[in-house]
Amino acid sequence: MTNNIGFRKRVPRIFRRVAVTALAVALGGVAVPATAEAGPDRPELREAVQGFVDAGFLGMQVRVDDERGEWVGSAGVRELGGTAKPPANGRFRIGSNTKTFVATVVLQLVAEGKVGLDAPAAGYLPGFGLDRRITVRMLLQHTSGVFSHTGDHYDGTTLPGLPSTGQEWVDNRFRTYRPGELARFSLARPALFTPGTDWNYSNTNYTLAALLIEHVTGHSYAEEVRRRLLDPLKLRGTVVPGTSPEIPGPHAHGYYHYQNAGQWPTVDVTRQNPSLLFGAGDMISTTQDLQTFFSALMGGRLLPAGLLAEMRTPHPKSGYGLGLFVADAGCGVTVLRHNGSTIGYGALMYSTPDGRTTLTASLTGGDAETDLATEYPKALDKLLRAEFCTGQATG
Repeated sequence: MTNNIGFRKRVPRIFRRVAVTALAVALGGVAVPATAEAGPDRPELREAVQGFVDAGFLGMQVRVDDERGEWVGSAGVRELGGTAKPPANGRFRIGSNTKTFVATVVLQLVAEGKVGLDAPAAGYLPGFGLDRRITVRMLLQHTSGVFSHTGDHYDGTTLPGLPSTGQEWVDNRFRTYRPGELARFSLARPALFTPGTDWNYSNTNYTLAALLIEHVTGHSYAEEVRRRLLDPLKLRGTVVPGTSPEIPGPHAHGYYHYQNAGQWPTVDVTRQNPSLLFGAGDMISTTQDLQTFFSALMGGRLLPAGLLAEMRTPHPKSGYGLGLFVADAGCGVTVLRHNGSTIGYGALMYSTPDGRTTLTASLTGGDAETDLATEYPKALDKLLRAEFCTGQATG
């Protein structure tokens, strides 16, 4: 989702990749579960995780898998006013990490010869009047020029979309949107640029990609994700919730602290209808499941080598491949990633190219009067360096 979780300033697309609310109270220390899964003591990780809570997030849970084994930790609290820590493998809304799942399914269809990566997407999306210059690749790489239905910011101009921030979103957070409605809303607006000539992150690209999956397979996008990814990988904590506002299983609460009529109310937004982000940010998962999925993807278990290489070829302007970013951990170590958010929740998903070193995490928003526009990037940099730059992770 776009930067819609309450930053006081506009934040670079870290949490479009990460937009989490202007968040939480700095509460509590790091709680590493007293179980075998806690792994060896990693003080540098404990300190880095605590840094997010000190910066203003309500809670965080992190999972690291590398040559030293598995480490799991959490910091902060599960809900405002409480003292319990976030569950170490709780479920959470993963936001735009959903896009990596959707891109993987589309590329599997390409591998099966059912979809052409450079074929016009309109051929798989009848009835939308999609510009025939837009290819499937352009949807997956955000080079289509399609306006984002959640609102856009392009070429210095902010363009409003469907309610995705502030009081209007709060009042509409249980509304059901149909995916065709989202697509048509966007396609009724002028394209931001000629297809293939620029890059702009658009949630509608992935709503269209999920609709493409449905048209090509004859099954719902949720069913195809389950059949192709969740069941084979045994991702039992991951769901495509459809219109359900619930987070099934143990989870931390997420809050939205936002400005309205000169006031700053805080609302518990744990329950919300995710249909506004169909295919673009609606899924729920755990740090364990994200680790399993991303490690399998990077390790070549889900796509043929040629298509995995296509997925990991970054656009020169953005570093975005097909459903993921190619980035630097801060010390010259290449990582693949896709962070995400919905209002109240954020998710991190990082891996070395071989899938052997991974970091997955969730963040929750609270009620802190904190501007995270500068604090979040600092905390993230410290965490990434603690994991990927200590000993210079390779792969």
